Amino acid sequence: MIELKVVTPRGVYTDLDCQSVHLKSSEGEFTILPHHMPIITDVVPCRLVVKTDGGDTLEYAMSTGFMQFADDKMLILADAIEGKGEIDLERAQAAYKRARERLEKKDSHTNMKRAELSLQRAINRIHVGS
Repeated sequence: MIELKVVTPRGVYTDLDCQSVHLKSSEGEFTILPHHMPIITDVVPCRLVVKTDGGDTLEYAMSTGFMQFADDKMLILADAIEGKGEIDLERAQAAYKRARERLEKKDSHTNMKRAELSLQRAINRIHVGS
């Protein structure tokens, strides 16, 4: 069993026991199972999939952050996270539209890296929420 704790700037988002955790880093997607070797990695905007102790599958839209796993304990420090049922699709689609417009504008006042990250987060939220 994995003890999973997800913490955001607002505090502890969730603290639960689970069978597996699937997420994505800058190196690619991976699944952590009990007894996995220790690992510390970044987390990029992705669908976080958690298989609970009871066999349920929980899905979340994760923003950027970091993950540490050792001794069957996982800590995820996330900028933001939303459960599938918490996602406001209209708001996510509006964020997608704003990010696309900023990227298409390509003026010297636009922070392109920030606009790209906003687009990735919006796409992820739409994908998880629908």
